[in-house]
Amino acid sequence: MGIPNNTAKRRLLALVLALPMLAAGPAFAKKMYRWVDDNGNVYFSDQVPPDQVQHKRETLNEKARVTNVVEKAKTAEQIAQQKRLDELRKEQEKIIAKQAANDKVLLSTFRNIEDLQKAIANKTAALDAARKVIEGNIDLLESQLRQQQQQAANLERSGSKLPDKLLNDIAASKQQIEFAKQDLQRHQLERQNSEKEFKADIARFQFLTQTQRTGKTDKSSLAASNASNELGLFVCEDAVQCEKAWKIAGEFVASNSTTDQDVASEKLIMRAAPQTDTDLSLSASLLENNNVRQIFLDIRCRQSSLGAELCASAKAQAIREAFAPYIQSQLAAQQ
Repeated sequence: MGIPNNTAKRRLLALVLALPMLAAGPAFAKKMYRWVDDNGNVYFSDQVPPDQVQHKRETLNEKARVTNVVEKAKTAEQIAQQKRLDELRKEQEKIIAKQAANDKVLLSTFRNIEDLQKAIANKTAALDAARKVIEGNIDLLESQLRQQQQQAANLERSGSKLPDKLLNDIAASKQQIEFAKQDLQRHQLERQNSEKEFKADIARFQFLTQTQRTGKTDKSSLAASNASNELGLFVCEDAVQCEKAWKIAGEFVASNSTTDQDVASEKLIMRAAPQTDTDLSLSASLLENNNVRQIFLDIRCRQSSLGAELCASAKAQAIREAFAPYIQSQLAAQQ
């Protein structure tokens, strides 16, 4: 057996000195505190000196069992980082909650994919019918305008003065046509967005029903984990870059997670909830604040003591810190 180093000797001595006090029970100390200083020295005492209160400490009862833990005091920078991280998580939780609500509607409204496809077909038909009505109105208005303009041309050729009413009618027809064309453009945009939503709904419904059959998806807690203080945040320069960065973020989430896919939408990419103490479940959310687009990475671990340690470990911190540089490097490689 090797000879213990000085730190180990101090720890051993502190423990040896503390054991009799702990064993003596309430007669000597109702409770004890144990903490480790910055140099690795372990201390046991029934009082914590003012110059030691910044360290993480454990409260021990008369049986030497831990009854309470006070975490290490954080610096001002760490507090600010934690506050920002909490804010980002709240925004992400809103997206997660919205996705969960959409999932609930899908599963409660449609029995199977055929029902969903039929509903989509009906809505598409309604949109197309509305488009035809708008186009028909435009045709009528343009025909009306041509007649008005022809009437004005005939009057001009005959040397007659154009009536104010005719001029007002021509102006009104042009304005109505412009409004109708704007309405048609809005409708076309709505149609395009609906197509994207339809495709997303079909893919999501297929995924949800498939995972229900296989039993792979755990719908338990979606709360964010107690990760490290470092922010996993990529700030987009513009919409084009953000679209590329979002795809790269999805690759990063998939390659660094140990759980299966759960959600993949335009604003949320999330892996399934962690099942074991060694699982890392990553999620990325697209946040927009004051016209600034940001992609936020979060890490979830199992809700257990070992899971909490994993999320607070150097491994999890390294993943978070690597997120933005990875996106930046992949964007640079695409140029």
